[in-house]
Amino acid sequence: MNTSFPVSRRQFLQASLAATAGAAVFPTIVPASVLGADAPSKKIQVGQIGCGRIALGMDLPGIIKHDIARVVAVCDLDSKRLANARKFVEDAYAKKPGSAKAVAVNAYGNYRELLKDPQVDAVAISTPDHWHSEPIIAAALAGKDIYVQKPLTMTLVEGRAVSDIVRARKRAFQIGSQQRSGTQFRLACELVRNGRIGKLRRVEIGLPVDPAGGRTEEMPVPPNLDYDQWLGCTPKVPYTEDRVHSQRTTFERPGWLRIDSYCLGMITGWGSHHVDIAHWGMGTEFTGPIAIEGKAEFPTEGLWNVHGPYHIEARYANGVLMVIDNTFPNGVKFEGENGWIFVSRGSAKVTASDPATAFGKALDASDPKILNSKIGPNELHLPRSEDHHLNWLQSIQTRQPAVTTPEEAHRSTSACILGWIAMKLGRRLRWNPEQETFVDDPQATALLSRTQRAPYGIDRLLKKP
Repeated sequence: MNTSFPVSRRQFLQASLAATAGAAVFPTIVPASVLGADAPSKKIQVGQIGCGRIALGMDLPGIIKHDIARVVAVCDLDSKRLANARKFVEDAYAKKPGSAKAVAVNAYGNYRELLKDPQVDAVAISTPDHWHSEPIIAAALAGKDIYVQKPLTMTLVEGRAVSDIVRARKRAFQIGSQQRSGTQFRLACELVRNGRIGKLRRVEIGLPVDPAGGRTEEMPVPPNLDYDQWLGCTPKVPYTEDRVHSQRTTFERPGWLRIDSYCLGMITGWGSHHVDIAHWGMGTEFTGPIAIEGKAEFPTEGLWNVHGPYHIEARYANGVLMVIDNTFPNGVKFEGENGWIFVSRGSAKVTASDPATAFGKALDASDPKILNSKIGPNELHLPRSEDHHLNWLQSIQTRQPAVTTPEEAHRSTSACILGWIAMKLGRRLRWNPEQETFVDDPQATALLSRTQRAPYGIDRLLKKP
């Protein structure tokens, strides 16, 4: 397994600061639609892959509002959702102030066809978790820039392949870890990284849990749904609505979020957000734990089988202990020898269907003076973003790294996946973060990848036997 990456954490931070001053980090290869003969009137032309609640509630609005981009294509394997998304985009542009003419949006039932569209410069991928790695790699190989929802992948082996290929192809990349574009999260991490609470000793992460349940009876496959494609590389199983998504016009949280063939549960669903912030504050964005242990309750009845209540402890080489528990307040608490800082979304909700969960203050500390401390010009300043989708679009234009790089996305997701493996096995595991292997544990190693059902999955794309 190739675990090398071209920049160290220090090099990345230096490059990010250089980018602010105008130094080139990525090769200046900009899509023709950005620097065409009549630029700057041309737009970054985006194709949306996956048209469910996150696409319509977050990603499409987040892209459409910026004039440097135009959504020109949509893709979904549910024809009802596809038609709905096409209308959503066309109506949004028709209502947008200053819109010169109606926007025709191409619609595709298969992402591979969208990637063949020559007018598409970049893609936003808002699919179920088991459908992340394949379209990311396919888009990178097709020369498209990429925005993808979190978590990056379902398995650690997929994550390593995604990070390596996206970077090798020099694609502009962003993952939906939008907390990196939240002012309070960046400030909290800068304060911790610059020693305002002394030597960091412990990080506590609070996440919600999902309910058990789900109907198991087999149902006819709706004529508007390409169910075999929806299953993708996962095993072929009978259709039931609670396995996929609602066929109603509403966009409540779908059943696939609670089935570990398609999602690992809240440990990656919310965990990829908070572990990413923990890594940012710990200075471990490009590594992982050296030991991890966990326990969890797993449902024994019904269709939904992701974890319930749980507790995970991960030790890092710098001595910091990261503890993840569903009983902690939803957020991230950094504990140092001289105090603590807590950060969360406060009252913010990303989508209307977000699960009910108790947030603490958006930003809090053991001493208010900590939060009023100014980060000096010679101290560490983390990459700055105020708008997550705009940050990605500007990365496409400038070829500078976005606020979250592919390797950082992989490392935060992989820490969550390691937590899931520890919960499944219920014991302490030793991990080598450089080689990305378990130490003398074949049972744990077997959970780093999954068998892929043909003709789907990344093995086909990478031409593995």
